[in-house]
Amino acid sequence: MSASKILNDLLTGADNKTHDIARWSWMISLFAVLFGAGYEMVVNNMPALKDFAEAVGIIAGAHGAAVMFKKDTEPKEQIDVENITNQP
Repeated sequence: MSASKILNDLLTGADNKTHDIARWSWMISLFAVLFGAGYEMVVNNMPALKDFAEAVGIIAGAHGAAVMFKKDTEPKEQIDVENITNQP
């Protein structure tokens, strides 16, 4: 399994084609916290582990809830827009 397949599965909805803003927001927030912890480690030689754990917990809880609340609105299959005919 390639890294691009894993990222695609993490960042798309139930149809694995439509990108999901809640999942992208989760990924960007997690990278921001990891970057902040890395910066803190370089500057102070020790990150504040309690603050890091709180931040990761808040991100996991908030974005997990966001994905759960919108799970019913995700597209289940990809619609072929080019082959749709306008019938009255």
